[in-house]
Amino acid sequence: MALSHRFADALVFAANLHASQTRKITGAPYVGHLLRVAGIVLEHGADEDEAIAALLHDAIEDQGGPAAKELIERRFGQRVAEIVQGCSDTDQTPKPPWRERKEAYLARLADASPSVRLISAADKLDNVRSLIESYRLNGEAIWRHFHGGREGTLWYFRSVLEVQKQAGASPLVEELDSAFRELLRLVGEV
Repeated sequence: MALSHRFADALVFAANLHASQTRKITGAPYVGHLLRVAGIVLEHGADEDEAIAALLHDAIEDQGGPAAKELIERRFGQRVAEIVQGCSDTDQTPKPPWRERKEAYLARLADASPSVRLISAADKLDNVRSLIESYRLNGEAIWRHFHGGREGTLWYFRSVLEVQKQAGASPLVEELDSAFRELLRLVGEV
């Protein structure tokens, strides 16, 4: 599948939207995460709308709530906007408490579209891979960067993985499972 100008437009849009945002631990530009998630979904058969939604998967949650959703819908269509909404744990400002948001997201993920589950799995795979790398460099100190701390963060990834497995096996879910098991071994949970 060839990607059209829409994907290029989404890439520029995402880079501008997240220009001041950085990754929690490394401080790396956030766009790197968005590119990796888009790459993962493309490797796992995404269509162009799904690839665009992967680039924008955190836009509603982190960059404008309902106004961001409206802008995404106008620029990239209803399907992309709905997928991005499905990937968001909230569109409220201020955000509800961390655990409440994550539990609500898990409940929605169980019934989410295959497109939302694809991007969610890719997002979590990249996040787990980043955690593994950061843990190897910084050890237990990484957990102070997460609202859920060590226990909550591991609970959340374990729960996402369980929901993804219940929705059906796929090579991507298997990759996520493998990466999460590596993280657990690394932190001494297995």
